[in-house]
Amino acid sequence: MRLGLRIFLVYALFIGLTGYFVLNTVMKEIRPGVRQSTEETLVDTANLLAEILRADVKNGTLGQSHWPELLKAYGNRQPGAVIWGLPKNQVNHRIYVTDATGRVLLDSSGEAVGQDYSKWNDVYLTLRGEYGARSTRSDADDPTSSVMHVGAPIRDNGQIIGVVTVAKPNSSLQPYVDRTERRLLWYGAGLVTLGLLLGALLSWWLTAALRRLTAYAEAVSEGSRAELPHYRGGELKQLSTAVEHMRTQLEGKAYVERYVHTLTHELKSPLAAIRGAAELLQGDMSREQQQRFVGNIDSESARLQQLIERLLNLAQVEQRQGLEEQSSISLAALVEDVLKAQCARVEGAGLHVEQAIAADVRVFGEPFLLRQALGNLLDNALDFTPPGGTLRFSALVQHHEVQVSLFNQAQAIPDYALPRLSERFYSLPRPASGRKSTGLGLNFVEEVMKLHGGSLQISNVPGGVQAVLHLHTVSTLPT
Repeated sequence: MRLGLRIFLVYALFIGLTGYFVLNTVMKEIRPGVRQSTEETLVDTANLLAEILRADVKNGTLGQSHWPELLKAYGNRQPGAVIWGLPKNQVNHRIYVTDATGRVLLDSSGEAVGQDYSKWNDVYLTLRGEYGARSTRSDADDPTSSVMHVGAPIRDNGQIIGVVTVAKPNSSLQPYVDRTERRLLWYGAGLVTLGLLLGALLSWWLTAALRRLTAYAEAVSEGSRAELPHYRGGELKQLSTAVEHMRTQLEGKAYVERYVHTLTHELKSPLAAIRGAAELLQGDMSREQQQRFVGNIDSESARLQQLIERLLNLAQVEQRQGLEEQSSISLAALVEDVLKAQCARVEGAGLHVEQAIAADVRVFGEPFLLRQALGNLLDNALDFTPPGGTLRFSALVQHHEVQVSLFNQAQAIPDYALPRLSERFYSLPRPASGRKSTGLGLNFVEEVMKLHGGSLQISNVPGGVQAVLHLHTVSTLPT
């Protein structure tokens, strides 16, 4: 399943569940909310009528007053109002008044005059000084026939002398409830649909952006020319920049590899010619001349041979995607092997060598590459250490990391050169000869450290220069 489709499905599921729970919760609150508002209005109306009717109830003239005609005329009114788009052509309130015993004195419907309503909660509770209200079905089998009743006390000097009740059928509210629910459903469905459309648009945009970047990467891998997709910013911009940087690095490595092979091919012929000339010079020529030419040719050929070997080793390391073999290696034994290989140079220069690495310190990696890296590092240090100087190997173990340090007594490295020491073909003049090396040794060390998940750090310290290799005691990279 494509990434864009997976993102859309997750987004659609979230939107759907959110819309369902929100709509379901709001729909359940519509009907109670409308009824609460209506009940609050009925309370106000009942209390207003209680004050208006108080004098007639006190004097006992309610039945002989003009109130029966007024309530009858009220019931026959046709407001002709339009509320929220719904017409209202009749009044739906029923009003009745009871005395202190609960007997009906006045009824707007004219049906209950003289009946005992003292057992109904709206009258019973109100006569007790409490809030009296009830909801009663006019048809026991019809849940939509319920009618809200709200009572208000009629008081005279603090004494309850009667109750006025205002009733309203819930069926008169149903059109407004239905209208609200329909509008809410339409709005909710519209918002969910809009959310899904936005999710689909976002998924399509993300898929299209990734597809452009994928097409670019495929074109580059095939060796075709392709233009880097342009993004306005964000993670996609960072990703495209990283891909372009990777392409540049890979092309640079490919160029170096081609350069290595070309250089190897070109240098082998001159090398053979130089060695052939060295053999010819062994003929008719003074001994002094012969030795001088032989020495020059031999030194140059050796330098060319070293250049070829180091370029080949560097190309081989750069082409690797991982380590061919991994094992736990004794660091002290590895350093001893490297020192033995350079014992002639060390003794010839009269150097003082300190090996301060404990026998139990071990590193994890490929032995051959680590030996080559330490050899290159030591070879570079020997080039800059003056006769009689000091070399010191040490190690610091921290959790699963080992810091292998090589200190050599030498002049401080210029500040401008420190960040460039591991650059390919960059070299400083040797103090003894003034000549530069191939500039590949430290670059090789850095590449080996990258393969092992470590790093190379070179810095000036009091009395000389210190190179630190960051390695591990356990495996951190796949084979």
